[in-house]
This record gives sequence, C-alpha cells and structure tokens, in this order.
Amino acid sequence: MGNTYQTLQVRVSRIERVTPLIKRFTVEAADGSELPPFSGGSHVIVQIRDGERQYNNAYSLMSSPDALGSYQIGVRREENSKGGSAFLHDKVAEGDSLTITTPNNLFALDASAHHHVLIAGGIGITPFMSQMHELRKRGASHELHYAFRADEHGAFRDELTALTRTPADASPATNVRFYVDSKGQKLDFPGLLGAMAPGAHVYVCGPAALIAAVRQAAQDIGLAPSRVHWEQFAAPEQAGDAFTVVLAKSGKTVVVGAGESILKAIERDGDVPVECLCREGVCGTCETRVLEGEVVHFDQYLSDKEKAAQKTMMICVSRAKGGKLVLDL
Repeated sequence: MGNTYQTLQVRVSRIERVTPLIKRFTVEAADGSELPPFSGGSHVIVQIRDGERQYNNAYSLMSSPDALGSYQIGVRREENSKGGSAFLHDKVAEGDSLTITTPNNLFALDASAHHHVLIAGGIGITPFMSQMHELRKRGASHELHYAFRADEHGAFRDELTALTRTPADASPATNVRFYVDSKGQKLDFPGLLGAMAPGAHVYVCGPAALIAAVRQAAQDIGLAPSRVHWEQFAAPEQAGDAFTVVLAKSGKTVVVGAGESILKAIERDGDVPVECLCREGVCGTCETRVLEGEVVHFDQYLSDKEKAAQKTMMICVSRAKGGKLVLDL
C-alpha cells in the first residue's frame, strides 16, 4: 500500500532567475552518472531539510527527456510559502547538494490523442516544457495556450516558441499563443474546447481557478472526462464538516475537525505513525485502505477508476463523505 520512492543525491549546477518570482534550477547526479529516464509531464519531489524542518515539494521536470545529464525544475517563490520555495530561492546556491526522488508521472501525454491542446497558467508552464520536447520528437500535432499576469511574468517564452518549430523552420510559430492578463488578453475556454476535433485531448496546469474553469468548460460542452487532463501541485483547502475516523488496527478513534485533514488529526493524536511525503495528494505514500464509509477524493494520484472503487484513499487531502470512516491503520 502506498508508494515507495527512491531518492537521488544531486548537485545544483546552475541557477537562473527567469522572472521576478521564478528561478530555474539545473541539477546533475552527485556521482556524475546519467539520471533516471522520464517522460514528458513527470515530476520529482525535492526533499529539503532546513534546521529542524523538513519540506517535500513536488516540481515538474521541464528539461528534455532525451537529455539525462541533468534535470531542470522551475520554482516560483510562493507568496504564502510553507517554506520550501522560499528555502530554494534564498538558501540554495550553485554547487549545493539536494535530495530528490526518482521521477513519477501523473500528467502523461495520452498516446491515443490525435491532437494535444496544452493550457498553462503562470508556473504551470513547466510540465509542458518537457511534453513539448516529447511532442516535437514524435512529430505529434499540438498547440500551446499560455496565460500569465504581465509581460515580466511570462517565463520561457523564447524557448517555447523555439520548441514549436522544426529546426529548418524560421517562420513565426503558429501553434503557440500567449495571453497577458495586464493587457486584457483572456482565454476563451468554451470557444477553445468547443473547436477541438473529436480525437483531441486537452491538458491544463496552473492555478486552481484556471483548472476549474477549463474543467467546467469541458463539462459544459460534454467533453468526455478521459480527454481532459490536469495537474496542480497544491493541496486543496480542507473544507467540510467534522467527522470521525476509526483506526481499525490500532483500535483508536480520531475526530477530524472542520478544515482539518485526516493526516493532521492522526498526527495531532500522536499515537499512530503515518507516512506522507508530499502532503498534497501527489506522491502516494499515505495511501490507506478504506474498510468502511465513503470518501470524497481530492488527490491526483489515484485514477478515476480507483477513486470510484472506494478501496483506498490519500489521507493527506481526501475526506469522508459522511460522518465516519474506518481505515486500515
């Protein structure tokens, strides 16, 4: 049950400031070897130790899957950082060592798609960088729509434009579009999704509001859920009434407060050890068997089929639908 991650020791070989809020970190294996292979849309979890505090932040790999001499991640300094992004921005220098997990992919390109429509907002552009390397190599049909707040926050635009051309093509890219909010440029989600060909799939990554708008537009026009893919590395705000969790193995009963996660409630109680690496529903380490009760799933790790089966849950983000759950803990 749960996912066991392998870790890698890496050295930060380069740090670039890309926008006022985003830095790109290039890392290489500490022993100089090739890094493990990955596919477009993959992420790693950076394990950060800052004194007594431990942070585990997931970041998309944005470099080419064919260039395994290094990995690249883009880190946005979050205004309400829990500590991880601020640590990377303020305390990590070129030459420093970091611990990362091996790559995992919850946002892979669908091989059955005839066309790929990529929608990014802000730092949500990063998984599409590696995906576009992959799409270009495949010769697969795709288009990118990238929205950001103002010109100075539009990261990687020149690289993105270059990725949409063939090496012999010097003409302007026609399948990449930028939308600058400060200039009043808005994405028309119903129009964009409504014009998609029957075999096309849509992928969205960025702020919660962007993802919600795309998913709602897809639902409104009757787009099959299997053609809509999304990723967000941020735990949803815990919302909902208090409920009770019975830990069957331990014989304990824990009350989960309104706005509290099951994981935090168990940790607050303190008697039952639980493992969770990311705390954002993406790593799978806290996957727990559900013995009784119904779950409202908020993770991105389980498939839709697994969520519907109601056999397991991620206790870091998901909640009880009713007043009680019985878990195999």
